[in-house]
Amino acid sequence: MSQPQELQAALEAILFVSIKPLSMSTIAQLLHCDSSQAQEAVEALDQWYRGQNRGLQVLRQGNTIQLMSHPRFGALVSALYREETTGELTRPALETLTIIAYRGPIRKSELDQIRGVNCALILRNLMLRGLILEEEIAKERMYCLTMECIRSLGISRVEELPEYALLHSNEKINAVAGDV
Repeated sequence: MSQPQELQAALEAILFVSIKPLSMSTIAQLLHCDSSQAQEAVEALDQWYRGQNRGLQVLRQGNTIQLMSHPRFGALVSALYREETTGELTRPALETLTIIAYRGPIRKSELDQIRGVNCALILRNLMLRGLILEEEIAKERMYCLTMECIRSLGISRVEELPEYALLHSNEKINAVAGDV
């Protein structure tokens, strides 16, 4: 990607879907460009949002960048956030949480393979609720239950879940997840 507008559009896309701030080096790596091109894309996107009176803005802290809602819509976003984080979990969210509980730590690609769908939004919502966390293990992004989630289940460790030993090492699940 070398066209400035294409870099800016790609940057906007990755910032939009990222759950957490991205470093400039990660942005350059994802965009397949050098750090100066990545910096120019960030500057251009930031200026575009500022000049367009948009609902989003580019947030910078040190060397990290994130796309955030504009502060003037804080009350509206907070109301939605409360609704997303306090309502009942959907069946797909419960399924994903169960897989993470029994198979975690687990890669997103394994979750997608087991469930047969892209789990990105479900993972985002489970993280917003504080039920799961993303960790880097052996340079891979893995998902596991939070301490708060384990506590709320009334157990002191995931191995206390019913049928944990059987489901954690189930050969059929291993075969499905191993195809990733």
